[in-house]
Amino acid sequence: MARTTRQVSVDDSKPASANYHANALARGLALLEMLAAASEPLTLSDFSDATALPKSTLVRLLAVLTEMEYIVRIDERPSYRLGHKVHRLASSYVSTLDLTVVAQEYLRPVAAGTGQTANLGVLDGDQVLHIGVAEPDRPLRFTTALGSRDHTYCTGLGKVLLSGLTEEQVARTVPAEPFAAFTEHTITSIEDLYRDLRRTTRRGYALDDNERSSGLRCVAVPVRVGGDCLAALSVSGPAGEFGTTKQHEYVAALAEVVEKMAVDPDFTTALRIVHRSLRSAGA
Repeated sequence: MARTTRQVSVDDSKPASANYHANALARGLALLEMLAAASEPLTLSDFSDATALPKSTLVRLLAVLTEMEYIVRIDERPSYRLGHKVHRLASSYVSTLDLTVVAQEYLRPVAAGTGQTANLGVLDGDQVLHIGVAEPDRPLRFTTALGSRDHTYCTGLGKVLLSGLTEEQVARTVPAEPFAAFTEHTITSIEDLYRDLRRTTRRGYALDDNERSSGLRCVAVPVRVGGDCLAALSVSGPAGEFGTTKQHEYVAALAEVVEKMAVDPDFTTALRIVHRSLRSAGA
């Protein structure tokens, strides 16, 4: 006896809360998502093949979406593309995203869990821009201001961001040698910096070991979106609290958080917007 395979239906992924009346809404939204994922207009047959819905049902759903201008019928096959109202929704979504607000959902637990100051930074020209800061509830802590800037070659955030660049790009980003020394531990030559960046890449995190300020240590990890390092996440605090064991604990905690950041569409969208705006401003 021949074995038959049931065609996957769009209804298989509908929300559990969808009742008889809401099911039509769920189906309509699924059609919009199909159009958004497609590289070209979709025909009625395309929808039918992908959803397992009767063509009569699809015709009604597509007619409503067309009348409400969320999709546009472009020929007699018929085939459809997204309409201008989808752009309005997307623009409204983007305009309400604030990376500093979205990031706080991640930074506050990091600061509370480690007892150290959590920082989120991006590369802005030749500087690190702090776009997120959360301080622990304790008297002795590292303090920095949201929106403040710092050097790249002597900070954990900066070294993570530099490690994603080529040596030629690094050379164009850092100041002329010798770099300004803030402590006796500050790296002041490009060759020493290259070596530190190679170590950063191998181990997966950067260390600021009393390099920016005496008595302060920091560990930082990359925040990757789609394989690109768009930001860095760190914890900073008193050097005595950053022994080898503690450093590894902090790095593990940061790594867990950046994994969650990478799959949060609000966070990744907001981060890409900030990244594009900084790149455009520096062009």
